[in-house]
Amino acid sequence: MLLATDLDGTFLGGDPKDRLSLYQTIAAHPEIRLAYVTGRSLESVLPLLADPTLPQPDFIISDVGASLVHGETLQPIQPLQSAVDALWPGDSQVASAIERFALERQDVPQVRRCSYFCSPEQAANPQLLEIAESLGCDLLYSADRYLDFLPKGVNKGSSLQALVDWLELDNDQVLTAGDTLNDLSMLSGQFKGVCVGESEDGLLQATRQYSRVFHAERAGCGGILEAFVHFGFLGKQGIA
Repeated sequence: MLLATDLDGTFLGGDPKDRLSLYQTIAAHPEIRLAYVTGRSLESVLPLLADPTLPQPDFIISDVGASLVHGETLQPIQPLQSAVDALWPGDSQVASAIERFALERQDVPQVRRCSYFCSPEQAANPQLLEIAESLGCDLLYSADRYLDFLPKGVNKGSSLQALVDWLELDNDQVLTAGDTLNDLSMLSGQFKGVCVGESEDGLLQATRQYSRVFHAERAGCGGILEAFVHFGFLGKQGIA
């Protein structure tokens, strides 16, 4: 089985007791493979790999789905990474095309994506979408301030599906977890999923119709623990 989880607000969030319980449960069940699926760059994930309190991931999907690596070696997962690379037009092309909008670039490492701060009013400008489509990109807007240009068809959900297929897993063997709209693509019903407590309202509204997506009460890791019980993810073995 595979637990595919967002980091900030999800796998790194919640009550300290819930975090400890989840991390101990994963450690006690080696049959659970773990994938970090995050909007962070791989560079900003690296410090987490040195934290002895955190379970180490088997796989890392970073840059909102644009980067896929093995957790132990940090080497690209091929041919999945090459397929994403072929879709990206390049940072300079994106930056040049939207220069007149004067958007502030996010000061974080970015690979195969361009990320900006953007107001809801700016994000609603149809010209941004037209530019993205002309470049062969998708736009992803979340938390009412973050705008990402991504390779066409690439997001957390598409990259996770590619990984699941590559691992030859059934979708029912996967549990996804998230808390913001950039997690929607992996919480759209193709997998079992949980919106942890305190999730972005837009994500909750967008997933209400999905019978395979559970809305937890507890924040962060507590919500994932609730989902383990709700979906019987560990069978009768229980939680540490």
